[in-house]
Amino acid sequence: MNSGPHGTGGLPPAFLAPGTSSFVDFLAAHAPDALPAHRALPAPHDGFEAPHGTTIVAATYADGVLVAGDRRVTAGNVIAHREYDKVFPADGYSAIAIAGTAGIAVELVKLFQLELEHHEKIEGTALSLPGKANRLTTLVRGNLGMALRGLAVVPLFAGYDLDKGVGRVFSYDVTGGRNEERETAATGSGSVYARGSLKKLYRPGMSEADIVLAAVQALYDAADDDSATGGPDLTRRLFPRVCLVTEDGYRQLAQDEVAEVARSVVDGRLEAPNGPRAPVL
Repeated sequence: MNSGPHGTGGLPPAFLAPGTSSFVDFLAAHAPDALPAHRALPAPHDGFEAPHGTTIVAATYADGVLVAGDRRVTAGNVIAHREYDKVFPADGYSAIAIAGTAGIAVELVKLFQLELEHHEKIEGTALSLPGKANRLTTLVRGNLGMALRGLAVVPLFAGYDLDKGVGRVFSYDVTGGRNEERETAATGSGSVYARGSLKKLYRPGMSEADIVLAAVQALYDAADDDSATGGPDLTRRLFPRVCLVTEDGYRQLAQDEVAEVARSVVDGRLEAPNGPRAPVL
């Protein structure tokens, strides 16, 4: 590479100066307008409806943690998209799922992925799982100005804690407040139904097959009572996105695997429309 006028190989000096391992902090110092939260926005007109992603769930199980989401995006009372992805790898051992303003949420995910990758390259080691959760707190809190204008993003973050050898789940509110959930979590418009369903079906130490089935049941219950949540669509072959994080890393279930589970749920609902019943103690 040819050196630039300042001997920096053509890069601005800021790129080669020692500093923070946070890419977000670097942008805030040298290109603040590149951060979503620092952009000037026009006042929204009456009736403006941004596409919103809806229901996502997470749960720990014997081998790690599951994260899943429906595929529907709505704009007001209109289905804006039927096959949106709401669950993403954050890095090799963690996942992030999004609910809220879809476009901004995806941008936040990409920035978070870059933040974790940048830290690992600069420091030579990955952040701990709580450290990753803290970095996401900063990004969510940075979006507070947009959230107050109706463009909120509320994620779930989950991963496998290599230090403790367990799966862990973290939930957030629009101010960046972070809570670790012991077993299950849900957010989005159908979350009250999904979490209620998942709580009743959940048992500590569930197998992979059982936790996947419980998550698909929970998303079905959410779609049953919340019009913004999309249920299994057998005609279009659209099914929830389900991902698992274990000591072997992040893995997304193939749609054929999820389809088989979803079909068993739909078949079961033909006989019992309200789904499986939790035992009464």
